Amino acid sequence: MFTGIIQSVGAITETQSVGGDMRLTISTQTLDMSDVQSGDSVAVNGVCLTVVNLNASQFEAHVSKETLSVTEGLQHAHPVNLEKALRLSDRLGGHLVSGHVDGVGEVVSFEALGECWRLDIRAPHAISKYIAIKGSICVDGVSLTVNAVSGDKFSINLIPHTLENTTLKLLNAGSHVNLEVDQIARYIERMTEWQQS
Repeated sequence: MFTGIIQSVGAITETQSVGGDMRLTISTQTLDMSDVQSGDSVAVNGVCLTVVNLNASQFEAHVSKETLSVTEGLQHAHPVNLEKALRLSDRLGGHLVSGHVDGVGEVVSFEALGECWRLDIRAPHAISKYIAIKGSICVDGVSLTVNAVSGDKFSINLIPHTLENTTLKLLNAGSHVNLEVDQIARYIERMTEWQQS
């Protein structure tokens, strides 16, 4: 589990095709890896990956063909948002995030509003029903609050701190982002379906 509070911006520095899968080398930049060992989880742009090899400045992860088919941004070398797995003693500053991407959204617009920025994203139709005003959503691993919803499109306001400390500042119209909806919405839907059956 994760919180969606990004701990460092790292970078995928090497990708190696392994059959239909991918082996990634990820530079951790300022992320302290002293408490991470092989087998631990790290969220990379919102995707929960298992560390298979590491040292003080980088780690490697094996990404399955299935994960590659339902996520965005793991196939090429570029900056990525990083977060180590949540410990039970940690503060929950964002919201509960599993690192299991629900779909890939497309940035519709990204524009300045004073010192903040408004980010409009079109979500896949299948997950739009889970996105609610003032609800939580995870975009490329970042826990954010939804400010407006219209059909499949939703809007988020980004403060300067978020832009400075994540890769979201690199987005523009047409960019694709990993989306994970709030888990509570999924559980409510499932319970409602169960009661009606």
